Amino acid sequence: MHSAGLVLHPRRDSAAAVDAVTGWAANRGIEILGVEEEIGRLDCSAVAVTAAELGSRADLLVSLGGDGTMLRAMRLADGQRAPVLGVNLGKLGFLAEVDVPDLPGALSAIDSHEFTVEPRLAVDGVLGTRTVTAFNDIAVVRVPGDGSAAVAVRVAGHEFVSYAADAVIVATPTGSTAYSFSAGGPITSPSVEALLVTPAAPHSAYSRGVVLSVHDTVTLDILPSSGRLAVEVDGEVAGYVEPGDRIELRGRPGAARVVRLGRTTFYQRARRKLRLSDSAELDGRLTF
Repeated sequence: MHSAGLVLHPRRDSAAAVDAVTGWAANRGIEILGVEEEIGRLDCSAVAVTAAELGSRADLLVSLGGDGTMLRAMRLADGQRAPVLGVNLGKLGFLAEVDVPDLPGALSAIDSHEFTVEPRLAVDGVLGTRTVTAFNDIAVVRVPGDGSAAVAVRVAGHEFVSYAADAVIVATPTGSTAYSFSAGGPITSPSVEALLVTPAAPHSAYSRGVVLSVHDTVTLDILPSSGRLAVEVDGEVAGYVEPGDRIELRGRPGAARVVRLGRTTFYQRARRKLRLSDSAELDGRLTF
């Protein structure tokens, strides 16, 4: 490994984690890179580069923050060779692999090649003349005062289902534990290649979510009865659509890769961080 890149949360204190990474790198002759506006607030030895250079030059990206920082690191790694190691500086950090106290051990494991990389699916959407990319989800969301989201979902060019709801979410398996989960969608292993369509607060005749093949184009038609809708890409508003507009979406397998150390499985992380064990505790007695 010749270089590693830092992706930092804009506000959280990352000094201890940065020190761990830079100390590890100094002992091994590894160059540390960082986006200039992010590392400028820290007294560290990282070389300042642009965001595009960070993704293309690094052999490893280390995300220091929460899930939002991890998603940004995955976008920087999109189509590049560097996998992303997620380090949790927040409370939940579902996408992260380790907490700060475990970071030195994780870096040693990477030195020893005692890790695997897990490919992650992205979803690309055509919004007007722009293409947007999400690793969690793309959602069309009602604007307060402008009416609900009335959306027809077409799959591989064919009409499939229509929703009236507060939002319609198209999520990757990575995003199945985010907005889609809050709206009642299924928890889905990231090893599954599929797109999940979930209505939030539906009030249409059909109110269930659907799981679609990643190989099919998914089209969202904004119906005449719909209000103006915000288009959220990984939780950030990327634009707005009006009745009569159309958004074409397609899944893209293997867009980025994340580091896995094999200490926990996806199912263990989901059970712990989503507190699935608290949802229905049984007293050990069975009744028939």
